[in-house]
Amino acid sequence: MSRSRAFLSLALLPWLALAAQAQDRGTVTPATLPPLANPDDPATPAKELFGRKRAPSQGPAQVIGFYAKGCVSGAQQLPIDGNAWQVMRLSRNRNWGHPVLVDFLASTARELRAQNIWPGLLVGDMAQPRGGPMRTGHASHQSGLDADIWLRPMPERRLSLQEREEMPSLLVVRQDRLDIDETSWTPRHLTMLQAVAEKPQVQRIFVNPAIKKAICRDARGDRDWLSKIRPMYGHDYHFHIRLNCPAGEASCTRQDAVPQGDGCDASLAWWFSDEVLHPKPKPVTKPPAPMTLAALPKECRAVLNAP
Repeated sequence: MSRSRAFLSLALLPWLALAAQAQDRGTVTPATLPPLANPDDPATPAKELFGRKRAPSQGPAQVIGFYAKGCVSGAQQLPIDGNAWQVMRLSRNRNWGHPVLVDFLASTARELRAQNIWPGLLVGDMAQPRGGPMRTGHASHQSGLDADIWLRPMPERRLSLQEREEMPSLLVVRQDRLDIDETSWTPRHLTMLQAVAEKPQVQRIFVNPAIKKAICRDARGDRDWLSKIRPMYGHDYHFHIRLNCPAGEASCTRQDAVPQGDGCDASLAWWFSDEVLHPKPKPVTKPPAPMTLAALPKECRAVLNAP
């Protein structure tokens, strides 16, 4: 195994646990988190601070930092109901984002429906009202430019509050994780993912490696868009959209461009090796200390404390 692949395997193992948490059921009666005993303690995890903010900061919208180490000011909330989308797991209060993300999701959902590509989007986690680290479920989704979209098509009715909290998404990967489940994966999934990936605002789309494998096998015609479809642990019932930094926002840390090529080569085959699918047990080690406010861009402290 190459050094880079060894690092990837170790660094991304938490995705396995996070992927399971991301579809956990919610509740129609979410409890309010208790106040922190000493929120000014420098050792207080940033996730506990940002997780207690129920509303966005005032002022202009701005992405600060990186997708996995940042925050967002002036965030907007995606309405829980649109003519081509519905928001799931409302109890999490994670349907917030930079206005470019909110506009992108709404316009893309309408376009997919109007063109009969997809009946409507079921939107999972976006960001918290002020972004930042989350108490559960994600390492990224911090800067207001990430969104999870379920692979279950939206039904032709308004879901109840209980359904939004308890309904599962659609698992489209076989139990052996070697390929898609042909009883749930459809050609419309591929067409929908292509339509989203071809949009210039999209930086990356994360999917389960088995989904990438199926797309590599079945895609026809122009394949340039396949480079944006990136294999990642989990993501077997949803896909993760990541947008580029908004134009003119210097405080947004850009991610490296996706590698050239369609990504259907040996780099994809690695995801189906024994070391990935059947990893050897690792010694139990002390988990890393949670990220504190000092680890985030300094502007995030102002976002956190803003009215």
